[in-house]
Amino acid sequence: MKALAVDLGGTHAQCAVVEDNKILAAKHLDLDSAQGLSTVLPRLAETFRELLAVTHLTEKDCAGLSFGSCGIVDSSTSRFLSMNQKWSDAPQLDLVGWSRRELFLPVRLENDARMALLGEWYAGAGRGVQNLVMITLGTGIGGAALIEGKLLRGKHYQAGNLGGHQPVLFNGRKCTCGSIGCAEAEAAGWSLPLVAGDWPGFEKSLLAKEPQVNFEALFRLAEARDTVSLAVRDRCLHVWAAAAVGLVHAFDPEVVIFGGGVMRSAATILPFIQDYVAKHAWTPWGKVQVRAAELGNDAGLFGAVPLLSEKN
Repeated sequence: MKALAVDLGGTHAQCAVVEDNKILAAKHLDLDSAQGLSTVLPRLAETFRELLAVTHLTEKDCAGLSFGSCGIVDSSTSRFLSMNQKWSDAPQLDLVGWSRRELFLPVRLENDARMALLGEWYAGAGRGVQNLVMITLGTGIGGAALIEGKLLRGKHYQAGNLGGHQPVLFNGRKCTCGSIGCAEAEAAGWSLPLVAGDWPGFEKSLLAKEPQVNFEALFRLAEARDTVSLAVRDRCLHVWAAAAVGLVHAFDPEVVIFGGGVMRSAATILPFIQDYVAKHAWTPWGKVQVRAAELGNDAGLFGAVPLLSEKN
């Protein structure tokens, strides 16, 4: 199957032409969600035309458009429901009509974390496994679940999708979702500078001297034995591991996949979380495997074929 695919985040989009488990051509676009999705859709359409030309294909060669996006979406009607402070105009847009007019193709809209899980299941770390949970560590924390080979969506399209918003600390930080102590509010890209900045001794730490307080700097300085970096890193590891146990108890997976840019430090992250899950998850049937994602930022694009192959 050939298809068009887009993975839309808050600051970027990755567009591609895919065929089965191969990406034939792709292009990255830098975006600003404050400008509204309606201003971006023409750029996406033009980018797809360019990619089709490069691959010597036409829209008629493609089964459809797979559209992965941040936020809560109704995959049955391909409508945006709630975007959590990104692409505020999206719920008012007719994505189905736009795709038919501009690309002459049917479109399937799905949450980006679910798309990443589909991609890893189809072509990455989840191949051959029918019960999966995926946690994506980045600016936020995404989550998705696959049960008996089917994406979990739920009545309101939130099921399995808010793993980063399960509380791990009842008196913790206020999250962007409105809750308190979510995993995302305690150990995600946007919350890390806040957590580190409040840490005792931060101002005198090596981390405070970094141009940006991010996970790359945190793990690098923890390796250099900076005291504050070590303490904050270990706190993040515990938050992620506790979140993984919660998802294991909720969804009964055989495998938990961790993805996102933070997994450049997989050699530190995976053994810790695997050990924690083995010790603390109640799974009398056996041990849940914890794996690193294999497809990187392309996972959501590889999800296009299984998504378009689903019966809607």
